[in-house]
Amino acid sequence: MEIVIGISGASGSMYGIRLLEILSKMDIVTHLVITKAARQIIEIETDYSVIEIEDLASHVYMEGEFTAPIASGSHRFAGMIVAPCSMKTLGEIAGGMSDNLLGRAADVCLKEKRKLVLMPRETPLNQIHLENMLKLERAGAIILPACPGFYSRPQSIDDLINSMAGRALDLLGIDNEVYKRWG
Repeated sequence: MEIVIGISGASGSMYGIRLLEILSKMDIVTHLVITKAARQIIEIETDYSVIEIEDLASHVYMEGEFTAPIASGSHRFAGMIVAPCSMKTLGEIAGGMSDNLLGRAADVCLKEKRKLVLMPRETPLNQIHLENMLKLERAGAIILPACPGFYSRPQSIDDLINSMAGRALDLLGIDNEVYKRWG
């Protein structure tokens, strides 16, 4: 199985990083795209270097690398998770813009009817944000707001991050025991 992980420039880069940490221990090939804005946010929000994050992925591409295999529908991958998904990225995907590889890979998912999980991390939401999310949901994307549940009585920030990472993997059909489930 191959999946694409996109990390865009919203707060919450740990969600994408945690997905890569989990997937690097599984028999899953990962393709990683980190936007320029995300590279800046990673330095602000985490103790990880971009190189450490890239080392977790099977393949790494720059956002302008349109010759990457994931830019084509003929390259078979199961789906994509954008975590976090900035409102800029969400709006570009909703508008059919493919001016970077992250947007193009998302567009490939939509046109090829592959799973696309977008994890927006913004609050509060305005009408434009909501309309873009609805437009994407209607086009086949799965909108997974970065809103962890508290029924599992999380004891740490890691527990909260794991719950969202585990839910995103569930939505792509990837078995995991990353978080405590209901019941």
